[in-house]
Amino acid sequence: MRYDLLLQSMVPGTPFDSARVDALLEARGAKAQPGGGRTWLLENGAVEVHPLREGGQWVATEVRIPLEHQGELIREVVSKGAELAREAEVRLFDPQLGRELNVHDEGVVADQYERTARYAGEMLGVGSAMPIDTSTSEGFQPTTKFVLGVGVFFTLLYFLVSWMNTQLGG
Repeated sequence: MRYDLLLQSMVPGTPFDSARVDALLEARGAKAQPGGGRTWLLENGAVEVHPLREGGQWVATEVRIPLEHQGELIREVVSKGAELAREAEVRLFDPQLGRELNVHDEGVVADQYERTARYAGEMLGVGSAMPIDTSTSEGFQPTTKFVLGVGVFFTLLYFLVSWMNTQLGG
């Protein structure tokens, strides 16, 4: 599982300058992979960068962030990806949030990244997703509290009625 961001043209539907983006990635140390795409080595980890093609045409560059890292890597990718996008005159887009990103969106994207990693780890059973601390218990769920409260209320009511019955000689 991974979290994806896109480098795409400023105006959807217009041609994407893939050569410019690719040259800027190479200048930032992204190494070509044998199977295609690039590996972009950052301070907090590595991400994969691949062309996104539709109908044989390169329409965007996909930045693939693995879900096995804490929030530092995603924050760095947003920061450096936004700088690269500005320099390449393209936009950095987050499909999960459905919006264009800038350098100041690190926190918002990191929150969504964490939710995605938590979902992958808990619901899909992806063991490589970001580790989630399950040792802390938040107590009973509200529904459980309500059911227990109703049970205690009726139990007390039963004992009260029984006691009143014996006091009245019934």
